Amino acid sequence: MSLKNTLRQKLREPGKYAQAVLRWRRLSFGEAPPIFGNSKPKSGSHLLLQILNGFTQIMPYAYTVAEPVRTIEKNGRRREPNEVAADLRSQPRHAISWGYIEASPENLAVIAKPERVNYFIYRDPRDMLVSQVFFATDMHKGHGMHDYYNSLPDFDARLKVAITGIDQNGLKMVSVLQRYEGVFEWLDQEHVMCIRFEDLINNRDETLLAMLDEVEKTGYKIPTPRDKALEILIEAINPKKSHTFRSGKTGGWVNHFSEENKALFKEVSGDLLERLEYEENKSW
Repeated sequence: MSLKNTLRQKLREPGKYAQAVLRWRRLSFGEAPPIFGNSKPKSGSHLLLQILNGFTQIMPYAYTVAEPVRTIEKNGRRREPNEVAADLRSQPRHAISWGYIEASPENLAVIAKPERVNYFIYRDPRDMLVSQVFFATDMHKGHGMHDYYNSLPDFDARLKVAITGIDQNGLKMVSVLQRYEGVFEWLDQEHVMCIRFEDLINNRDETLLAMLDEVEKTGYKIPTPRDKALEILIEAINPKKSHTFRSGKTGGWVNHFSEENKALFKEVSGDLLERLEYEENKSW
């Protein structure tokens, strides 16, 4: 990160806090429940972040924190469980937090509580894989798979690697089935609202209202009228503002999966799609 970007980031949150003081006409925050938005990479995290930013306009939060809490750092290092949990505990009470974390016992001990609000967004594995391949190949030169993907002859070959995973010559990426083991761990948690990316696109209003209901399950009453709150959240959603935006659509995998890709996916993933209720059987 450049010095200019570092300075901008350090100045951003105090500036956001000052704006929130004027907007909410208060000097302190903390009466609304702690909120944490979570995702697997390439599964809709930036769409969720836009919604969380909208939350700061309808409830007294000062801002959404700039940097996500991560289990795995951008350079690929897996952080120690206690290190991640410490990050979660240190998140400012006046702000909304987000990240890419696993459902470890240490993390759950911090956030999986009835007085807190947790969202976890996930996506059709096929669309996630297509998104990941495009992102690593074309959009993020620092991605660990960037050079390897670009060494392969075409998208079809890259997608096959994304499905099966790889562990050779210092490159390690798990299979699609292994990626989603962590999703099921979140789906089993009582105090976590799990959201399909597809529902935020195709069933937007109902899903947003359910997210607001999740806040009020803690006993907190959202001060903004529900119809106005929904309007604000809809205005906050703009996928093209995300630096990782490519299509913002669902079901795009059908344009990229060859019959060979489909057969390989079914072989590697087993009944993954049925368990996630994206398909009723393997006749897709």
